[in-house]
Amino acid sequence: MTDSKHTVNFATPRNFIKTFKKDCKETFFPDDPFGKFQHDKTLQKIKKTIQYFIPIFEWLPRYNLNLFRYDVLAGITITSLAIPQGISYAKLADLPPIIGLYSSFVPPLIYTVFGSSNNLAVGTVAACSLLMHETLGAVVSSKDDPTLYLHLVYTSTFFTGIFQTALGFCRLGILVDFLSHSTITGFMGGTAIIISLQQMKGILGLKNFTTRTDVVRVIQAIFHNRNEWKWQSFVAGLVFLCFLQVARYVKPFLVLTMCFLQRQRKPNLFWVSAISPMAVVAVGCLYAYLGHGEQHGIAIVGDLKKGLNPSSIHYLNFDSRYLPATIRAGVVTGLISMVEGIAIGRSFAIVKNEQIDGNKEMIAYGFMNIIGSLTSCYLTTGPFSKTAVNVNSGCKTPMANVVQGFCMMLTLLFLAPIFSYTPLVALAAIIMSAMLGLINYEEMYHLYKVDKFDFAICMAAFFGVSFGSMDIGLLLSVGLSLLRALLYVARPAACKLGRLPNTSLYCDTEQYPETMSLEGILVLQLGSPVYFANCSYIRERILRYINEEDAVTEYRTEHILLDLSGVASIDMSGIDTFIELIRVLKGKHIKLGIVNPRIEVLEKMTLAKFVDVLGKQAFYLSIEEAIQSCRFTMDTSTKEEALGSSKTEDVV
Repeated sequence: MTDSKHTVNFATPRNFIKTFKKDCKETFFPDDPFGKFQHDKTLQKIKKTIQYFIPIFEWLPRYNLNLFRYDVLAGITITSLAIPQGISYAKLADLPPIIGLYSSFVPPLIYTVFGSSNNLAVGTVAACSLLMHETLGAVVSSKDDPTLYLHLVYTSTFFTGIFQTALGFCRLGILVDFLSHSTITGFMGGTAIIISLQQMKGILGLKNFTTRTDVVRVIQAIFHNRNEWKWQSFVAGLVFLCFLQVARYVKPFLVLTMCFLQRQRKPNLFWVSAISPMAVVAVGCLYAYLGHGEQHGIAIVGDLKKGLNPSSIHYLNFDSRYLPATIRAGVVTGLISMVEGIAIGRSFAIVKNEQIDGNKEMIAYGFMNIIGSLTSCYLTTGPFSKTAVNVNSGCKTPMANVVQGFCMMLTLLFLAPIFSYTPLVALAAIIMSAMLGLINYEEMYHLYKVDKFDFAICMAAFFGVSFGSMDIGLLLSVGLSLLRALLYVARPAACKLGRLPNTSLYCDTEQYPETMSLEGILVLQLGSPVYFANCSYIRERILRYINEEDAVTEYRTEHILLDLSGVASIDMSGIDTFIELIRVLKGKHIKLGIVNPRIEVLEKMTLAKFVDVLGKQAFYLSIEEAIQSCRFTMDTSTKEEALGSSKTEDVV
């Protein structure tokens, strides 16, 4: 056996306070935000702390006119998209259209102060608008009592803000990770289906329609009210929808054409799809006003009063009869909008090699929804379409949201009545066109090819939302995701290691069939924490490995080496299982060795006296060192047996 300069460090275990503080830091502050300026002077610390929590103080001092030029263009562009979307999504939530315009004025200003993303454009979203209508509509009818319904929407938005702010301050961004990419893909696809079908009410000019959102009920309502179908509305809707889709998908063709004709670099034609919704609204307003569209069966938005957001503090309703519904709507829509906004912000930040802080984003969303609920706004976040347009129009900082807010203020003060002639069929076409782009067929197919379980999670959300409700879809998908996580914990990864020829590398024998087995030594690697939920399985799996090894080799297993470098933690049930394993192996005349345990695991083993039971000599830093020790022990044992046999023969 060769001597080693280094041995396993059996230092005195750290005290509980120290380990608990470290674990909390890693859980709630994995980015170590204050570590960068812990050695600065007090005033510098205060300044940088304020800049950390209020990002505008960090980027505003460096702001200049050159950046402002880009942000002005981006702000004007996203305003042209915010006006039709705001009206459309407000109608989707069955709210007065002016509320949609209000919601694109105050919240963007709040996000500019507290948001950490340079790319995000703030506004309302279709999925949360429909979910809020579905949840609150089950308690109060928006048709029978629109005033109470509107007040409950404000209250729900207030609870959304409280929920998001609390998560941000408590550094609970980890909760966002429970909504996996598969869940979001399926949820958005299912939501797009039901929202698109619901727009058939506007496309066909129906007056009576179902309040349910599942596919079956919506289709039944469409055909049940076929006597209300208006061909004029259908033709107008089809024309608008075709125009919007052409504007979206013809862009690559236009790019190639302009490159060929002008023989220049690829032009940026983001504005083709960006201004198309506004063009639809403008054409629709002209048609409804000049052609008297209402007389031909084409309904319009109706009265839009000029003026800025009135206060809605006194409209918040905390009546115990409605409180459960408003809290439920606030929490569910808050979680979905938060996940969507953070995911979109991170996606565009990666493209620009930037970083955003998920916890600061939650605080920003929370503040803009709290203040929004007090100023006649409903739930807002960072929608994908507006953010994509914002990035493509060249935004540099969150100042683009200030420009959007200023432009929306001018619209509310002077131009709002013009949009009162907007045909409902135009809004339906805008929503439907936007939703068709959210059904990500390629991603679903990719999930099917790569991971069938992820595909099942995606389909659970998709069909749950489509044929049940948005709540059912989310619960099914998140339930399957948690089940998968539990299966990973209860049935952790373990593998047998072998040595690659002519190297000192030890790899999984299943992945690398050319690896060589070690005579009398079985090396196993555990790859997950050892808990009460999986310790029995680990014990049985180790014993099965021994039986399998003895069945395919001529020699008997004498040593088991457990590589614990991938085991992050262990509990008392796991330690008791290892003690029980020692007894079982002792009966089989097999010795156990532990390789490279992490500090958290070794501390638990020391405090539980497991180190004393097994012996410090059975702990090794590396597999190679452990194997050399085992071979030395086997060689010594063989020599002793040979010597004992020789002495017996001499006596005889």
